[in-house]
Amino acid sequence: MLSLVSSLLGFASAGVPRLLDIWQNKSDQKHELALMAAQRERELALAKEGFIAQAQVEMIKTEQIEMQTQAQEKLAIWKHDSKLAEGGSTWVINLRASVRPVVTYIFVGLLVVVDVAGIWYAYSTGVAFAEAMELVFSSEEMAILSAIISFHFGGRAFSK
Repeated sequence: MLSLVSSLLGFASAGVPRLLDIWQNKSDQKHELALMAAQRERELALAKEGFIAQAQVEMIKTEQIEMQTQAQEKLAIWKHDSKLAEGGSTWVINLRASVRPVVTYIFVGLLVVVDVAGIWYAYSTGVAFAEAMELVFSSEEMAILSAIISFHFGGRAFSK
C-alpha cells in the first residue's frame, strides 16, 4: 500500500511544474480567446462587406505571429538557461544537469548491491528463499524505489 501511495506521490510531484505552467498560461489563453472573438467579429464584418480574401490573409498573418512568438519563447528559455551557466565551469554545468539521473542511478545501484548481499547472506546461512525475499524486499524499500522511479520517468511523461 505504501509503495502505491509513494508511486502516486512521486508521479504527481513530477507533474507539479507542468501544472504550474498550465496555471500560468491560463491568463494568456484567456487573452487569446478574447482576441480570437474580436477577430471573428471582424471577419464576419469583412464577410458582409465581401472582403473574405482579406480575412484569410489576416488569418495567415496571425498564424505567422503565433509561430514567431513560440520561437521567441523557446529562444528566451534557452537564453535564460545559458545565463545560469555563465561563470561556471563545464563540469559544474554538467553536474547540475545530471543531478536527477545520478541520484536515481546511485539509489538503484545501492538497492541492487544491498539486495544481492542480503540474498547471498540468507542463502549462505540456510534461510528459506521465501523468508529471505520478505526480509530483503521490504515494503519501505519498494515505496522509496517506486517514488524515485515514478518521479524520474513521470517527469518525462508530463514533458511530452
